[in-house]
Amino acid sequence: MGNITSKGQVTLPARIREFLGVHPGDRVDFRIKGGIVVVEPETVDVRDLYNSVKTRKKNVTIEMMDDSIKNRYRRK
Repeated sequence: MGNITSKGQVTLPARIREFLGVHPGDRVDFRIKGGIVVVEPETVDVRDLYNSVKTRKKNVTIEMMDDSIKNRYRRK
């Protein structure tokens, strides 16, 4: 049996967390299917992550890499 807080948060019993393979901080999805509440670990489609991390680095050409390597060995 789980508890519901005044904020509507649900505490899942340990055996349910273990069965679902979820840990503190993980997210779960609640759905109603055929009159039954279904709880599943939230999953992410890897395609949704495309371009989710922005980089500040500029494009680097082969020539720029070669120059960088040459400059590195000159300093030694």
